[in-house]
Amino acid sequence: MAYDVEKTEAQWRAELDDEQYAVLREAGTERAWTGELLDEDRTGFYTCAGCGNELFQSGTKFDSHCGWPSFYDSVRPEAVELLPDTSLGIERTEVRCARCGGHLGHVFPDGFGTPTGQRYCMNSLSLNFTPEDS
Repeated sequence: MAYDVEKTEAQWRAELDDEQYAVLREAGTERAWTGELLDEDRTGFYTCAGCGNELFQSGTKFDSHCGWPSFYDSVRPEAVELLPDTSLGIERTEVRCARCGGHLGHVFPDGFGTPTGQRYCMNSLSLNFTPEDS
């Protein structure tokens, strides 16, 4: 698929640190309970760490007790790309940034008690946070 932001792997490696590269470009997963955005509770926006695409608003973040930042909806449907993922031998739905194709995490239909019933389980390493007051 063609994305609005396309770079060579060498360019991605130069712009991202090793951990971010492993998550965003190689579909890795950070260890649970280690992400610096897990407990972020200020008002603001979450953007793609690879390209700056606005992905989530703080008002849709919730504590899902899963060890990763969780949201019940993206800022707009076209901000993310949802793809089938059977890499672990089970059916999951991968979430990618629709602007650069960076791997963000997965979405699950177990966001019980949320308006959408969805749990966008995201890697902190794939996101940047901008407080609303900045």
